[in-house]
Amino acid sequence: MAGIRAVAQTAAIATGTSKITLLQLIAAANHRVLVKEVSVSFNGVSNTEEPILVQVLRQSDAGTMSALTLAKLDLDGDETLQTTGTHTSTGEPTGTVSVMTEHVHPQGGFTWQAPFGGEIVVNGGDRLGIAVTAAAGVDAVARIVFEE
Repeated sequence: MAGIRAVAQTAAIATGTSKITLLQLIAAANHRVLVKEVSVSFNGVSNTEEPILVQVLRQSDAGTMSALTLAKLDLDGDETLQTTGTHTSTGEPTGTVSVMTEHVHPQGGFTWQAPFGGEIVVNGGDRLGIAVTAAAGVDAVARIVFEE
């Protein structure tokens, strides 16, 4: 790892009422990634809606998703990011293992920041996704800050 810090950030995505992967980070083959931050927020308008299930998942395949442009946080470096990202599943990935699960009110959000030395490791060729399941559809944005 060369210490390149970057972010994968989605635009607003409609959650619907079925499980949907909002964002998936894919580590390049033989290239580990350290996840420093995971975030998701919602724009719900009703204070009586049920909480939304937010899951950070290790996913064994891509499902059907759209490509996402990642951004380096240090613009002075000329290295090319090896990690890639996708967003907005129209076919859910399979083979998921939960890393963390939270219930989040649809008028709020959730941010997890790694303690020093406690980053989530995504091994080379593996995937980490943020999926949500909502009782009532709202828009959501998701973000993963990582280092490769």
